[in-house]
Amino acid sequence: MWTISLREAGYPVKVHVSTLSGTQHRLPPETHMEPILFYGVPEGCSFGSIVALEWSGHPYRLCRIEMPEVVAGEAYRRINPIGETPSLLAASGEVFSQSLAVLQHIARLTDDPRMGPRPGAPGFDRMVEMLAFLHTTFFGAFGPLWLAFEGAQGAEKEALQALGRKRVRNAHAQLETLLDGRDWLAGEGPTVADAYFVGIARWNEFHRVLDRREFPAVDALYRRLQDDPAVRFAHAVEDGLPARGAGGFRGEIALDAVLERLAVAA
Repeated sequence: MWTISLREAGYPVKVHVSTLSGTQHRLPPETHMEPILFYGVPEGCSFGSIVALEWSGHPYRLCRIEMPEVVAGEAYRRINPIGETPSLLAASGEVFSQSLAVLQHIARLTDDPRMGPRPGAPGFDRMVEMLAFLHTTFFGAFGPLWLAFEGAQGAEKEALQALGRKRVRNAHAQLETLLDGRDWLAGEGPTVADAYFVGIARWNEFHRVLDRREFPAVDALYRRLQDDPAVRFAHAVEDGLPARGAGGFRGEIALDAVLERLAVAA
């Protein structure tokens, strides 16, 4: 541990920074800082975390991370050493990455039913099961398509595209089976699993893989979520348009401002 001085709201504050491989940062409790979500654009899977934060009603800020330029840069790697979004700087000062962890942390912030069941409550394990499927099978199905998009050439690109299309179709078929005619992924209403789903499922439009109407339950869920105010808010945020939230959003903060507040040396 070491101690660094900075000024927060015009007065000196002592910041204790732990150095777990140089990646774990902490702010002092007395700064009362809202959680900050680092979200990737364009088309980041962090979209679902924006939706979940809006549903939570808890105060939060957003930090826009352009991909691939900023996300792979040295500055952002001080927040997330592997250069991925989302990352969440929690009010405790801890930094979390990976959507599965970020979404479950957000879910514990409030009692809003859209956060899903509490740990140990009926339905919690089913929600985690669905989140795990989305985080592995559904998300991973698009991996070959992103690799093809990001620079593969010739026969390699064609092979990646063919593999990706097959996996995306299989993942949609599996999700259709898991939905089993229900309106929502886990329970009688939307949860953080649905928030995560809507941010990943839109990649189908980007890569033009399939007609989602081939999978009626999946298509109905996707269309239903497009009408949600938090989803519309997240789209506006990503598109750089004026965005009116439900009350928890405290504005955007630049990456360099976050690093200054964390007092991370260059």
